[in-house]
Amino acid sequence: MLLSLVLMTLDHRWHQLEAVRATLSVVVYPLRFLVNLPVTTGEWFRESLATRHRLEEENARLRTQHLVYQAQLQKLDALRQENARLRHLLQSSFKVGERVLIAELLAVDLDPYRHEILVNKGSRAGVFEGQPLVDAHGIMGQVIHVTPFTATAMLITDPAHAIPVQDNRTGVRTIALGTGHLNLLRLPNLPNNTDVAPGDLFVTSGLGGRFPPGYPVAVVTQVARDPGQSFARITARPLAHLDRSREVLLVWPRTPGAESTPPAATPAPAAKGAAHP
Repeated sequence: MLLSLVLMTLDHRWHQLEAVRATLSVVVYPLRFLVNLPVTTGEWFRESLATRHRLEEENARLRTQHLVYQAQLQKLDALRQENARLRHLLQSSFKVGERVLIAELLAVDLDPYRHEILVNKGSRAGVFEGQPLVDAHGIMGQVIHVTPFTATAMLITDPAHAIPVQDNRTGVRTIALGTGHLNLLRLPNLPNNTDVAPGDLFVTSGLGGRFPPGYPVAVVTQVARDPGQSFARITARPLAHLDRSREVLLVWPRTPGAESTPPAATPAPAAKGAAHP
């Protein structure tokens, strides 16, 4: 006890034992390290596991957030494209001048012998059989069957469809017949000496009272004249995006009272086509 008191006094008053303390600290350090090693190792493992778990959670959260953002970007891109399509349709409606209604496609049937689409507007919206359909580029077809909430329309490329057309350059009239191919129409019954050339624009002539006049229909792609034949073989490409449009315009005629019923004189089978000019 006396020795301890003497050592404490020397160390506290005159700091005579600093060298001894440093030497003893070096000697005792390994023992202190060994004693603290289990506790230090446990804390290191606990912190490592916690950090790994936290990183995994954060990684999963960021991955989920990335997927959500990607989905939102895809939706925004789809909305932007839909907005552009609707804007084109509205611009088209401003050009045509008639009463129009935007409808969305519900189903598409592109069988080689039948080109039909189903839209989400029906008789409750005023849709009627024989009503023309257009998109932002040209005539698409006409309604052939109506239910209260939907309507079935035949495209102009259907083999059973015919539409009266007129050459926008020369005024020559004929009928554009569907061929069963989305990018091909036939223009029959035109003599070899008819002034029709590739690139000519054919528009609706208005004959038959089904389609209003002046709507773009097709552009001539080929004119083949055989001296041994009476008529030229003329083909045209439809201007409407028949295989890409998701929205269409239902057009009402200008004539008052013709919006709810088709022409009474038209026989039932002619609802799929049009009269000869």
